[in-house]
Amino acid sequence: MKARLPQGYGKSSNNLAGMMKQAQKMQEDMKALQAELEQTEYTATVGGGAVTAVITGGKELKSLSIKPEVVDPDDIEMLEDLIISAVNEVIRKAEADSETRMNQITGGMNMGGLGGLL
Repeated sequence: MKARLPQGYGKSSNNLAGMMKQAQKMQEDMKALQAELEQTEYTATVGGGAVTAVITGGKELKSLSIKPEVVDPDDIEMLEDLIISAVNEVIRKAEADSETRMNQITGGMNMGGLGGLL
């Protein structure tokens, strides 16, 4: 007498293998995107063009431009605020772009520990 398996039983290994293959491809795609993002430059300008900050996707500050007319020795605080605003804005741009592009790969799934690639 042969034992009969319930319908669909035994197919889970095929599904698991397919899921593992998809996860591996997603991880490879995420690594490739991370490398691409590291090379991408983001720019933010504040104060009507007074201060411009440029960073990479790896959040390395590449350049900071300050128009001479905003350099007032009697108001250093305003210049400091403009610099902080420009750097924070460009970091937000880089993070938003990174999140958007990663979500295209992951379909918006919470990747837990893999999110550290961002």
